[in-house]
Amino acid sequence: MPSASSALRREVHYASLDEFLADAEHLAHVKHHTVGKWTYAQILDHLGRTMRCGFDGYGFRAPWFVRYLIAPLIKNSFLTKTMKPGFKLPKRLAGALLPADDAALGPALESLRQAVARSKRETPTAEHPAFGKLASQEWTSLNLRHAELHMSFAVPDETA
Repeated sequence: MPSASSALRREVHYASLDEFLADAEHLAHVKHHTVGKWTYAQILDHLGRTMRCGFDGYGFRAPWFVRYLIAPLIKNSFLTKTMKPGFKLPKRLAGALLPADDAALGPALESLRQAVARSKRETPTAEHPAFGKLASQEWTSLNLRHAELHMSFAVPDETA
């Protein structure tokens, strides 16, 4: 049975980073609400942080059994299918990816804009903590699926 919050989420699919950014911009300028624990600013902050890690490094690696036993089995699914909510990053490993408690919408949106712009002029080369080296298109696909998951929790209000 789906959770109450999953019934309130919106269905989102992005074909490109530009399409994702356009949706993020649109929601920032209309009345909206979020379903879940994070504010819209925190969602954008988290997505910008994770995108930048593809260039600057993640600062941690998944345990060896995840990298070598689990990741090869699930990688294609993470690149091609909608991610499921509920996974919690361990703060002790991935605290830098978690959004700031006081994230503000303007700076979070600008950070996301910069990350998308950077993806157009640079190739992400940092190894993913679980999947290792990703080809550029794999990095883009992973970020789009990740964005779809989190952006599904941001819902425009009917009256907007």
